[in-house]
Amino acid sequence: MVFELQAVSSDTGARAGLLSLPHGDLATPVFMPVGTRATVKGIRNDDLVDLASGIILSNAFHLYLRPGAELIERAGGIHRFMNWSGNVLTDSGGYQVFSLSALRRITEEGVRFQSPVDGSYHTFTPEGVMEIERRIGADIIMAFDECSPYPCDRDYARESLERTTRWAARCRQAFQDGAQTLFGIVQGSVYPDLRLESARRITDIGFAGYAVGGLSVGESKEEMLPALSAAASALPVDSPRYLMGVGLPEDIIDGVARGMDMFDCVLPTRMGRNGTVFTMQGRMNIRNAAYAEDYRPIEEGCPCPACKGYTRAYVRHLFKCGEMLAAILATTHNLAFYKRLMQGIRQAVLKDVFSAYSADFLASYRGNALEQRA
Repeated sequence: MVFELQAVSSDTGARAGLLSLPHGDLATPVFMPVGTRATVKGIRNDDLVDLASGIILSNAFHLYLRPGAELIERAGGIHRFMNWSGNVLTDSGGYQVFSLSALRRITEEGVRFQSPVDGSYHTFTPEGVMEIERRIGADIIMAFDECSPYPCDRDYARESLERTTRWAARCRQAFQDGAQTLFGIVQGSVYPDLRLESARRITDIGFAGYAVGGLSVGESKEEMLPALSAAASALPVDSPRYLMGVGLPEDIIDGVARGMDMFDCVLPTRMGRNGTVFTMQGRMNIRNAAYAEDYRPIEEGCPCPACKGYTRAYVRHLFKCGEMLAAILATTHNLAFYKRLMQGIRQAVLKDVFSAYSADFLASYRGNALEQRA
């Protein structure tokens, strides 16, 4: 992996860069569609070439349970298994494991958990997760961390930070240098001083890239943003920075302003499947009766296949009839929207007009009546 920082905003932390990986270069900031089980729901992998920006995210926890890391390795790795020529990032499964609060037990060695698929028992350790991710074969792999729940008190956040740091060191030691790139993860809940400490200690271990995890898990913006700012302030300037699981357009703007380069979230695909579409003028619920005879595209001026070939009235009709094509078209548009958003942000950073761009975007996105119907 090679990361080249190309521009930095003169009045914010916003950055533009070029991230070179085995399956192609990524222009940052970049949004990664989520393909948890080696598929982005509702989209053929061939179509992702135009809708994604060269990278998707999959999840080691889910792929370990089904179909199994060994099977994916025998298939030639995740790229061949899913017929995807772009880059892949695999999350370590830390968030998923720790979300199974009633089905897992944490020790210093790792986490023993009961599978939500078939009830069988498994143990994830830092070393074991590195082996799972090696077998899967993603381009970027994540260290195994403990994602603190929200809310949690300061003592628990401290304990979680310490365990995440020790596990990060074990992941780094077990990692096999080669074509893959390993990112470390910063934790610390909503406590800015703990976030700062975590960022410094994870940086001291030394990774090719750094992620901020455990945010956008229920906390308020007033809690999230100071914690993010504290973490970002201690991350190396010359390394890519990844804000995990944050995907509302306004939150991406806030993340970019604080120096983050990579984002992922299930929102564009999940909300698309449920009839909510994103536009530069705000969100709208395409199921609403107001669109029953609206023969405009989902978004005027959008070049995506859904907008070029279909009307709001038709997409609403498909949702009302329970047709699969409804979710496909809405998801297609949403992913195209996120790609356009990231391209606009990047160009604004390169031209050093990010503050003006973000203000104009948010004024339109938040102020339009469409959002009131979402």
